[in-house]
Amino acid sequence: MNSATPHPLLAAIGSPADLRKLAASELPQVATELRQYLIDTVSQMGGHFAAGLGTVELTVALHYVFDTPNDRLVWDVGHQAYPHKVLTGRRDQLHTIKQKEGLAPFPTRSESEYDTFGVGHSSTSISAALGMAIGAAAKKEDRRVVAVIGDGAMSAGMAFEALNHAGSLDVDMLVILNDNDMSISENVGAFSNYFARVLSGKLYATLREGSKKVLSRMPTVWELARRSEEHMKGMVLPGTIFEEMGFNYIGPIDGHDVNALVATLRNLRDLKGPQFLHVITRKGKGYAPAEADPIKWHGPGPFDPKSGVIFREKASGPSYSQVFGQWMCDMAAADPKVVAITPAMREGSGLVEYSKRFAARYFDVAIAEQHAVTLAAGMACEGLRPVVAIYSTFLQRAYDQLIHDVAIQNLPVTFAIDRAGLVGGDGATHQGSYDLSFMRCIPNLIVMAPADENECRQMLYTAVQSNLPAAVRYPRGQGPGATIEQTMRALPIGKAQIRREGRSGLAIFAVGAMVPLCERIAEKIDATVVNLRFIKPLDEELIVRVAANHRAIVTVEENVVAGGAGSAITECLAAHGHIPPTLNLGIPDRFMEHGSREDCLAAAGLDLASLESAITRWWQGEKRLTAVGG
Repeated sequence: MNSATPHPLLAAIGSPADLRKLAASELPQVATELRQYLIDTVSQMGGHFAAGLGTVELTVALHYVFDTPNDRLVWDVGHQAYPHKVLTGRRDQLHTIKQKEGLAPFPTRSESEYDTFGVGHSSTSISAALGMAIGAAAKKEDRRVVAVIGDGAMSAGMAFEALNHAGSLDVDMLVILNDNDMSISENVGAFSNYFARVLSGKLYATLREGSKKVLSRMPTVWELARRSEEHMKGMVLPGTIFEEMGFNYIGPIDGHDVNALVATLRNLRDLKGPQFLHVITRKGKGYAPAEADPIKWHGPGPFDPKSGVIFREKASGPSYSQVFGQWMCDMAAADPKVVAITPAMREGSGLVEYSKRFAARYFDVAIAEQHAVTLAAGMACEGLRPVVAIYSTFLQRAYDQLIHDVAIQNLPVTFAIDRAGLVGGDGATHQGSYDLSFMRCIPNLIVMAPADENECRQMLYTAVQSNLPAAVRYPRGQGPGATIEQTMRALPIGKAQIRREGRSGLAIFAVGAMVPLCERIAEKIDATVVNLRFIKPLDEELIVRVAANHRAIVTVEENVVAGGAGSAITECLAAHGHIPPTLNLGIPDRFMEHGSREDCLAAAGLDLASLESAITRWWQGEKRLTAVGG
């Protein structure tokens, strides 16, 4: 072993098998080196940070006790899985995470056999682990299955649906609640660790099962004993709800005591039936700035590990999220009926200031997108004007509620859809590629996409004033730098805008963030540019008129081509009996992987250079065909 290596034990771990060769007494040092490695590496390139620091000891203990990858380890969300990637052969690639052709931001099955289930959205781990446990039992394979779920993910109904099902099946599986902000209990310490080891031990399990067999023959005594056990656990443990769902609850245990974790996990590994281990961890553990402000350090960019200063690029103007946040404050000040709802996206959606100024009209429902939408529907029934601030990728999880609870009842709920289009580093699970396609088929719903910051503000106002279900979808990051008018005015619903009149015979229908790019291209080839503005309802009169006056059309959108705005235009023209040569450009029919937003746009052919090349080449070909055809 090279004594000059700053992480000597960690450097010798190429896989969990190497970890399991170490003495248990060496694990605290492994955890210390792993935490420092995360700090050193993430500080250089940024990435998910605080959550991973909080799971260092837990990750070490899990891979030490369980025979991974034969035993299945299923992570929830994936923010907490950086230590897992380091211990499973990807240590030297960690600096590439979230970058083009680098490590995926979350566990990904195609990346490693240790990533047993792909993840990015929350609350999927228990369902997936249960499916794996059922599969192992069906094949009579001797393997253990462990789901690690964060406390935020436990706020989603899907997690409890899975718990309810697992408890009824009596399968062999372990669910670990990584409670990283003490939302359930503060019962941490030596006594808790001791109690957890006792409850997870074979002696306790044997006595418990033996007592059941004896006392079951005496129903009255058995019922008294059962209630007494639950009462005793309930006095010192917050696990009654999990016991009632059919799990044997153990904990809480200190999630930063690697020796206690190993001892408890070893006991639990050999127990039959559904087990539930509650561990208490701290986000940002071991790095003082992250411990003090885990939200700020959830996913920082590069930073100075000594001073704790995060390096940020100077922004030339407000992001779309900031435009929305300012609009929310202005709108709430003008209209007391306006309320904001978000499924745990306060910071990302730009609602921090609003949440402070209008606390009584701000509702963070935690990771519960379905509830967020139906909650808004209920508020709208009572005359409020709810605005649901949600990322495009997370609105997918509330699609039934969007249709069933809002659109069918024609309720005035506004959806502020952030991160629409390609988002970059978080990859395929977070790209907002589909919202235009899945929304434009819903009756009653108005769907808008702004070309710039000012149009975003005015569209949000239009949505609320429409008194109808309405969605405004806008991309991540900054716009083209348009001057934002403080006066709010409603746009005429369903009306597009001609941005440039061209004489070449080519018309480009552009959507949202693609409009400024198409204007630049149109200047070179003298094309007409239409800012579609409304994907639903379409400005059919203008579309038909423009198509009739041009030889060919191109549609450009930051959404999948299948079923998107271009499809809507083609359907419209077909219905009117006029189908000119048409090129539909958008996100191709494949999942777009991670990289910078610019990398993702280029991969999709939606950066300026790619669009200009594709449009120019196609248009030249069309002109040649027309000339040959006479």
